[in-house]
Amino acid sequence: MKRRTVGSGIRSVGPVVAAFGAALLVAGCGAGQITQTDTQVAAINGTSAEVGTIAIRNAEVSHQVGGGADAAVYPPNSDARVTMWLVNEGFDADELVSARTDAASNVTITGSRAVPAQRTLVLGAEDPAAGEVTGNPTKGTLTLEGLTRQLRPGQLIEITLTFRDAGRVTFEMPVTVPDEPRTNPAEPGEPHGSGGH
Repeated sequence: MKRRTVGSGIRSVGPVVAAFGAALLVAGCGAGQITQTDTQVAAINGTSAEVGTIAIRNAEVSHQVGGGADAAVYPPNSDARVTMWLVNEGFDADELVSARTDAASNVTITGSRAVPAQRTLVLGAEDPAAGEVTGNPTKGTLTLEGLTRQLRPGQLIEITLTFRDAGRVTFEMPVTVPDEPRTNPAEPGEPHGSGGH
């Protein structure tokens, strides 16, 4: 009777061990597999910086419109639009006086330069309403003209902004990484799908 009880206990452990082993086997099947996300790169968000009462948010070199992922690279001597929000957290209006970077021969600011008290100056955004901007922000553009070198998605460039009252601030901002996956065509003269032995 005693022997039967022990024997039945051992028999009841058998299915548990088998189930545990099956779970390990299933988990092991995925080991070493290439997942869909293993080659994805995290998006680079725009830079934030502050000087005086001015908060700079989402500063980045905009992705070229209409060119797809393969046109995301800005060649030397081309122009690039910058997107950023200048938030005046103070109670007195300020003004963006100038901007400069060694990545471009010239930086132009068009449209409004004013940063009203408790308001936002949106530079470069085509549709400010699509972002987290409240009220009716003023609008302007900031363009890097005559790039001194090639700019690729993910690179950082240094830029200096000077405000009338808040003063000067220098920070790095990224070149926007496009949402579209980038293609990887074969090298010239190399047939697609080659590599057979």
